[in-house]
Amino acid sequence: QAQLVESGGGLVQPGGSLRLSCAPSGRTGSVYTISWFRQAPGKEREFVTAFRWNRSSMRYADSVKGRFTTSRDNAKNTAYLQMDSLKPEDTAVYYCAATKSSLITSSMANPRFYEYWGQGTQVTVSS
Repeated sequence: QAQLVESGGGLVQPGGSLRLSCAPSGRTGSVYTISWFRQAPGKEREFVTAFRWNRSSMRYADSVKGRFTTSRDNAKNTAYLQMDSLKPEDTAVYYCAATKSSLITSSMANPRFYEYWGQGTQVTVSS
């Protein structure tokens, strides 16, 4: 059973937008740092973005800076990844990950620091 519940993937044309959501399951409870990683076919998993739940620190991969933004809704206990100006090279399975630790920025890109993972959602950017 996934510890994080993801949604929002799909097929979009280049230049389009998608918004992914990620929410801890009831058993997971509160988390303090949340992130997204992605994995394209034949490639290794790569870091996309991460932020502390209180928004005191965040980090983006260079490949998505200026195009992707994160947010969270405390009432819904849900995090969001807004992806704009999508490119074909953004095509991948996107995984939400979270930890009960407040990670420092330099640690956010290391998947080993996250103990909770979502099931993944497919994002396809194609005309």
